[in-house]
Amino acid sequence: MFAEKTNLLNEAESLADYWSPRVVGEVNDQYVKVAKLKGEFVWHQHDEEDELFYILRGTLEMAYRDKTVVLREGDMHVVARGVQHNPRAEEECLIALIETKTTLHTGDVVTEKTRSLDEQLTG
Repeated sequence: MFAEKTNLLNEAESLADYWSPRVVGEVNDQYVKVAKLKGEFVWHQHDEEDELFYILRGTLEMAYRDKTVVLREGDMHVVARGVQHNPRAEEECLIALIETKTTLHTGDVVTEKTRSLDEQLTG
C-alpha cells in the first residue's frame, strides 16, 4: 500500500491544500501523515490519543489554553490526549504527524476544515 521509501518533505511539498493531511505510511496502530499548514486551525482535543508533530519546514505555534509552544524546523512536539490545542502558522509550515489510526482530524469538533480518514488516505 505504501512506498518502500518516502521523503516526508517532498510529500508535504506536493500537497495542494492547507490543513488537509495525507497518510504516507503506517507503523503498528499509527499513521504517519504529512500536512501543509497556514493560518489558524481550530480549537479541539483528542480524548483518547496523543499526537506527535514534527516540523519539516517553517514555524508552527501550538496554542494551549494557558501557553503557546513555538516549534521550528527540526522540532518535535507531542500534544497529550485530552488537552485542548489549536495549531497556527503565520507563514506556510510543512509538518509530519504520527497519530493513532483512530484519531479524528479535528478531534471533538467538526468544521469546514475537517477531513475524513478516507480523504487522508487517498489524498
